[in-house]
Amino acid sequence: MDGDARGEPPRDGRSPLAGVDLVVLDCDGVLVDTETLGPAVVSEMTGEVGWPLTPDEVRRRFLGRPEAYLYEQVRAHATRPVGPDWLTDYRDRVSAAFAARPHTMPGVGELLDALDARALPYCVASSGSHARIRHSLGHSGLLPRFAGRIFSADDVPRGKPAPDLFLHAARASGVKPARCLVVEDSPAGVDAALAAGMPVVGYTGGPTAAEALAHATLGTVPDLRLIAGP
Repeated sequence: MDGDARGEPPRDGRSPLAGVDLVVLDCDGVLVDTETLGPAVVSEMTGEVGWPLTPDEVRRRFLGRPEAYLYEQVRAHATRPVGPDWLTDYRDRVSAAFAARPHTMPGVGELLDALDARALPYCVASSGSHARIRHSLGHSGLLPRFAGRIFSADDVPRGKPAPDLFLHAARASGVKPARCLVVEDSPAGVDAALAAGMPVVGYTGGPTAAEALAHATLGTVPDLRLIAGP
């Protein structure tokens, strides 16, 4: 989209929803505001096993990546033992932090209402586990809106940036990849959409800079409401 940082709609007037039969939304950082909490938890936990990382470093390394990748990297770099329960502990600590202050990203409700008004189907496709996705959506009040339309990296052999998850969501929804619109806030997620042959919008309303998502085919938006248009 060609709008500027103030959130103006595209100059050519085209809607990113034109020709779309399914909107595929990432969860963390697009639907729910977890991308400030998760990196802080990971930073704390990697420090505990001898791999000090700042929250910003965590975002650069792991934003949009599946939990299995996070676990592999922690095990590879840690100087202290990392047991098989590390990921369970991570999920529990993120869940506790999110439960203490759950909220959606700005404009989520308006976007979903606009999609419902158009009778345009949508789903969530996230690198998180099914349990984490349900927890996040449940605490933010969004779970009923995605019932039966939740896809996780648990469902496929390879998580983002591989295209597997998005292609799985398209197949399960009976929609051709080229007719799906992906909304992502991570470079890995944009890469996955491109690899799947799906148009993608980069969402910059969270911590990710627009420059990191500049390769999104439909550009970037700082406000989810711009996706549905005025």
